[in-house]
Amino acid sequence: MKKQNKPIICKDGFKMSVQASEYTYCNPRIDNAKEYTEVEVGFPNKPEPLLMSYADNPASPTNTVYGWVPSQVIVDVVVKHGGIVEGELPPGIPYLEAS
Repeated sequence: MKKQNKPIICKDGFKMSVQASEYTYCNPRIDNAKEYTEVEVGFPNKPEPLLMSYADNPASPTNTVYGWVPSQVIVDVVVKHGGIVEGELPPGIPYLEAS
């Protein structure tokens, strides 16, 4: 089984878990793919409008998972929040460091 990625923390403090494996809502749904086109986001520390259409439970946006989120949406969220200062993303998603 693939290891869990550490949650990402963005420059403005936004935090979310981004995972991809045979046990998560991602594409391809396998461990250790070279690239994932869709990934699972879990438990962001505040509601994020860019993710809401993927929410398992939209009524509880910080206590739910978001399945099959396109990798480009992850990039858009990270850019919106100033880039990543800590954490890990699945393969195939550009890692954006905060400047």
